[in-house]
Amino acid sequence: MGMILLFDAGNTNTKICLADDQGLGESYTLPTRPANTADDWGLKLETILAREGVDRREIEACVISSVVPPLDPLIARMAGRFLDCEPVFVPRDLPLDLENEYARPEQVGADILVGCYSARMTYEEKNLIVIDFGTATTLACVQGGVFKGGLICPGLPSSAGALAGGTAKLPKVDLTVKSDTLNWGHSTEECLNQGFIFGFASMVDGLVEKLSLRLRNPFVVATGGLARTIAQVSNTIEELRPDLVMEGLWMAYYNR
Repeated sequence: MGMILLFDAGNTNTKICLADDQGLGESYTLPTRPANTADDWGLKLETILAREGVDRREIEACVISSVVPPLDPLIARMAGRFLDCEPVFVPRDLPLDLENEYARPEQVGADILVGCYSARMTYEEKNLIVIDFGTATTLACVQGGVFKGGLICPGLPSSAGALAGGTAKLPKVDLTVKSDTLNWGHSTEECLNQGFIFGFASMVDGLVEKLSLRLRNPFVVATGGLARTIAQVSNTIEELRPDLVMEGLWMAYYNR
């Protein structure tokens, strides 16, 4: 059996991971630029494959979660021209074993559904909350084999960028944990750092607490670029799963 390439195409970055039937391999993160050509993506892929010592003929499929529609045809053309394989978009081409109760199911981000499917396949707890710290912060609720819905909140990097861009004197926000205890800042930099880190942790903790009134005793798993940062000061995040979406794509393909 050959290898597959997993793509998690987000609004800010696209994560690419080599995998086979034994599990995930090395992953790479590239900026998402839908305006780039299919050739540009293909040449980048050739560089990754060369670095991994993988012949392009070993790739049997590209399995893709995408929330960037303009990028989809580029990846599809790249897969055909450079890898001679068909792109498989999840869940469009490869349905997930997860019931979707959204009023308009097609409006749910593919990454959210794949992450929920991955969590459902990984954890035994009936009720789950999957938090993804991406361009937006999302909280997705799973009960049994059903995606119930969720919440979409501002993301840390986008909020920090908007604040810096809309003010004349505020510096760039340092999104690293300086202390696991909240304290008032003694400089503008400290105020921003404490406000963002503890503010977003408190937002997540508060929302989990309120969601728990309907979704009893949920197990809370977090993924996304800044999940590890917020988890350091959050009271509700129980487990980090950095490759949650990649694991879901892998499971979807090999469990089909």
